[in-house]
Amino acid sequence: MKKILVLIFASTILVAATPPAKMKIWLCGDSTIAIKQTNTYPETGWGMPFVYFWDSSTQVNNLAKNGRSTKTFISEGLWQQVLDGAQEGDYVFIQFGHNDESVEKKDRYSNPEDFKANLTKFVKEARALKAIPILLTPVSRRKFDSLGKAQETHKEYSPLVEEVAKKENVLFIDLDTKSRALYQQFGQENSTLLFLQLKPGEHPNYPEGKIDNTHFNELGARLIAQLVLKEVKSLHTNLSDHVITTKTK
Repeated sequence: MKKILVLIFASTILVAATPPAKMKIWLCGDSTIAIKQTNTYPETGWGMPFVYFWDSSTQVNNLAKNGRSTKTFISEGLWQQVLDGAQEGDYVFIQFGHNDESVEKKDRYSNPEDFKANLTKFVKEARALKAIPILLTPVSRRKFDSLGKAQETHKEYSPLVEEVAKKENVLFIDLDTKSRALYQQFGQENSTLLFLQLKPGEHPNYPEGKIDNTHFNELGARLIAQLVLKEVKSLHTNLSDHVITTKTK
């Protein structure tokens, strides 16, 4: 009898000592989100600062990779990592379009119908795991007209994301529109401060300089991540309960 009581007591302690499983946020997308290598610094994906918004009960898994489209995210097994690891209550952020729309790059190009089919696949398979998908339009590139107005750079593919979101009744963030508004707020000249724009000799990783209107530097990535966080809060999910808050005395 004593042995049984000891075993029950030990089991109770073990259960009590086991930390609860963390809620996971899965980031699926392309280079605008991805974790960067040190030799590409100061290029920064918005998924990098996004990690620091969440409390210790949350784990962010950034699976985004440079050059990935919905097509290659599937074919290279990156989506399978979500299927193998996601659990009930996890959130799956899905942002593609940049590379799907690259007609000249046959390995990654997805025509509009395939793009929608792939997004729908992501949504349905995430839901089958009782995870919660969130579709995002592709973040805008930096492009201004002669009058200084920020221009749309994903005219065909951003509406496709919204179309799938409405059809499947999925949580949706129009990051294309929100990011473009941010660039407009900074203006044509100052918006360069958000991107990987370097003069020759300014940084050893880019001795000849760099003019890039797609990929962010640290400031741009942080501000885009903050945009995403703001939109997440507006969705009124339990994700807001996991955001770090500053407690005042």
